[in-house]
Formats: sequence, structure tokens, C-alpha cells
Amino acid sequence: MSAFLQQLPALIGVVIGALGSYLAVVRSDRARFARERATRWEERRLAVYSEYARSLKKSVTLAYRVAAHLGNDPHPHPLPLSEAEPLLTEAALARDPAGEALIMLGSTQVVEKARTWVLVVMDMERFLREGRREPGAWQALMERQRAARQGYYAAVRTDLELPPGHSARWPLTGEQPPAGGQR
Repeated sequence: MSAFLQQLPALIGVVIGALGSYLAVVRSDRARFARERATRWEERRLAVYSEYARSLKKSVTLAYRVAAHLGNDPHPHPLPLSEAEPLLTEAALARDPAGEALIMLGSTQVVEKARTWVLVVMDMERFLREGRREPGAWQALMERQRAARQGYYAAVRTDLELPPGHSARWPLTGEQPPAGGQR
């Protein structure tokens, strides 16, 4: 029995070491799982944010083209409202599922900025459907849209903890940039 008592501290040390090793592995696995899960959700949010921006930008581009047909915008590819109407409807229908995904996964700030942006785009569409030929009013709408888009992107970058991005304001070939600069 004295041999057992002599080896008891070593046996206790082995048990404590095994338990400590097990706990360290479990803790490490939990931390890795949490990091991987956070990365997956961050990637998913980025995809949702990007899809929403793409769906809204499609509407904006169509609006530029219709506005060019009405004489309000310098877009090089004018499009009559009658031809654009099905495309505008399709773009609006594509916004709905993208918007629902955004509401589900987006931060409160990003969703609010997205709402601001889409309301301006809807104002642009309404302006065009009324057949208005007011370049000054159209320019004001474009500036509101640009500011709303920039606010959306800034909120996305903040939510995803990305560095500040490019303002996306650059002149088109042969065109002088407006006071704010962006197309």
C-alpha cells in the first residue's frame, strides 16, 4: 500500500493534466466555432447588403435612362418609359426579396439607411412616371439618391467593421463633374 501512496501524487497529476488538457481543447473548440459562426454570418450579411445594393442600383440605372429620354439626364442610352416600364417593374419586384433578407439580417442602422435610399429611388420613379421634364428637379433627386446611397454604404462598412471606402464620385468621360461629383 505504501507503493500506491507513493505513486498517488503522480496519478493525481496525470488526472489533473488530462482534465486540464481536455478543458483547454473544449475551450479552444468553442472559441473556434464562435469565430467561424461570426465569420459565416458576416459573409452572409455582406452578400445580403450587396444584393440589396445591386437591386436598387438596377432601378437607379433604369431611371437615369428614362430621365435621359425625357431630357433630364445626360445618360448616353436613353430609354422611353413605355419600354422601361416592364424593366422598372421587374427591378422593383427583385427589390422585395432582397429587402426582406436585408431586414432579417441587417443591422438597424443599415436597414434605416436602406429605407432612406429606396424612398429616394421611389421618388425618382414617380418623377419619371409623371413624365416631368425638369432637369433641375431631376438633378436634386440625383443628389439625394447619391447621398442616400453613400449613407447606406457607410452604414454597411461600419456594421462590417470595414475601413472607409471610396465615395464613388467620378466624372464620366468627357463630362465635367458636378459640384458633388458622383454619377
